[in-house]
Amino acid sequence: MRSLAALRSQSASADEHGDLDSLIGYNLKRAYVIVSSDFRRALGEGGFAPRVFSALSLIVQFPGITQSDLARKLGIERSGLVAIVDELESRGFVERQPVPGDRRVQALAPTKAGKASYTTARETVQKHEADLLSDLTQEEIETLMGILQKIRNIGE
Repeated sequence: MRSLAALRSQSASADEHGDLDSLIGYNLKRAYVIVSSDFRRALGEGGFAPRVFSALSLIVQFPGITQSDLARKLGIERSGLVAIVDELESRGFVERQPVPGDRRVQALAPTKAGKASYTTARETVQKHEADLLSDLTQEEIETLMGILQKIRNIGE
C-alpha cells in the first residue's frame, strides 16, 4: 500500500489537467479511483470489491436487513444489488431468509464465515486507509470525513 505522497509523485502535475483541477467532481472522482484501486490491491486476489465489502458490512451490522433496505443504504438500484448478494451467497457469506408475512421480501443474514471474513477484511481496509492517508494529520482526516459526510447527506 502506498501513501498519498507516493501516489502523488506518480500523478500528473496540478496544471496538467487545466480547468478540471478546479472542479470538485473531477477531484472527487480522481480521489475515488486512487482509493478504490488501492483498496482492491490491499484485499488482494479474491478479495472484495468496494461495493461487495460495503454490502457485507451492512449485512453483518444489520442482520435481517431486507434487500430493499440494503440497496437504499448503499444508494444503488435494487436490481444492481442482486449480483452483489448472489456473490456473497455463492461464497457462503450470507443467507437469504424469508420474511414472515411477506413471501415477496427476503432478509439477509450473515453466516459465521461471512462474519469472520468481514472482520478480517475490515481490519485490512482500516490498515489500507491508515497507510494511504498517513501524510494527513488526524485533524485533516476528521475534516475530510466531515466534508464527505456533508456531501453524502445532500443526496439523502
